[in-house]
Formats: sequence, C-alpha cells, structure tokens
Amino acid sequence: MFLAKSPAIVKKYYSQLTWDIPNVENKIFLTFDDGPIPEITDWVLDVLKQYQIKATFFCIGENVQKNPEIFQRILDEGHAVGNHTQNHLEGWKTEDEVYFKNIKKCSEQVNSKLFRPPYGRIKKSQYAILNSQYSIIMWDVLSGDFDVKTSAKKCYNNVIKNTKSGSIIVFHDSLKASENLKKTLPKAIDFLLKKGFFFDVLE
Repeated sequence: MFLAKSPAIVKKYYSQLTWDIPNVENKIFLTFDDGPIPEITDWVLDVLKQYQIKATFFCIGENVQKNPEIFQRILDEGHAVGNHTQNHLEGWKTEDEVYFKNIKKCSEQVNSKLFRPPYGRIKKSQYAILNSQYSIIMWDVLSGDFDVKTSAKKCYNNVIKNTKSGSIIVFHDSLKASENLKKTLPKAIDFLLKKGFFFDVLE
C-alpha cells in the first residue's frame, strides 16, 4: 500500500524534510532510487539522453561498489546523485548509530549532500542529526513502479495526474520495478514535456 501523492498533513508534520521545491518556472525533479543496476540504469540513462533531460539518482553504496562504471556514467552525463544508504536500511527498524554508519559507508562511494531514506522511513532522532549534514529529500509524487500489484497504466497515471510545478517524482532503477518503469517512464516524460514542464536536478 502506498500513496501516489504525499499528503499535506505528513509534509507539515515532517516539515524539516524536503518534499517538493516550489517555483514559478514549471521546474520538476525526476529521481531514481536503488541503483545503479546493470541494464536497468543504463536503459534509464539512454531514455534521459534521448529526451535531453537531467535527473537525480539516489544510489545504494553496495550497488555503486558493484557497478562503478555505471555510476561514473551517471556523473559523466550531468546527472546528480544522492546517498540512499549502503545497504538500503529502513530507518524505523535500525538503531541510530548503525544507520549513521551505514550512511557514512555509502558516502565513501557517493559524494553528495543529498540523502533519501529508503522506504521514506526515518526516525526524528535520525533526521535531527542528519539535517546538519544533508538535505533530506522525500517526494511529492510516487510512481509506484516498485509494486508488482500496480499496473504500468496506474504508475503512469500516478505521475501525470499528480505532478505540478516543484514536484519531486520517484521512479526506481531496480530489477523489481523494471517492467513498470520501461512501460511508463518514456510516456510520462513525453507527456510532462508537452505540458510545459522543465526537468532539473536536485542540489
């Protein structure tokens, strides 16, 4: 179960976290979680190059270690990167010191001041410390591509119906999400460009 649109009440309660970036320029922010993964991340990069747009990749340190050449391609092609922990740890279920060490381990591979907690789950005690070191990036729109019970059509509609200026949109460059991702991403980008949106990276 997931919500395609982050509720206003949740954004207000966790106001120290970045959920969207309001602007008057029709900028939106496309993000990808969990890579880099062979074939999947390369396919995403090919699509982004085709449309001449940039995105932000929240990378798992372990995957960067396994696939350094794909990570380097992300950087070489002008995309931004963020820390997504070393092993995709869930903050709610992890002791703070273990969580912090895991993030630090990822930072040895991923040089970034951006951090996204896996599953979007982070304790107040964790972000109270991390806020001084990172911009903690959540999202405004969740495609749901990771959910095998969610159709590609639903993923597409989740994105095109909920995106507004300033939205941070989440897809996943992972094996689990690949089927929905491949059926959804090009169509969604095409639609949003035709609607007059501009894609930018997070900083």
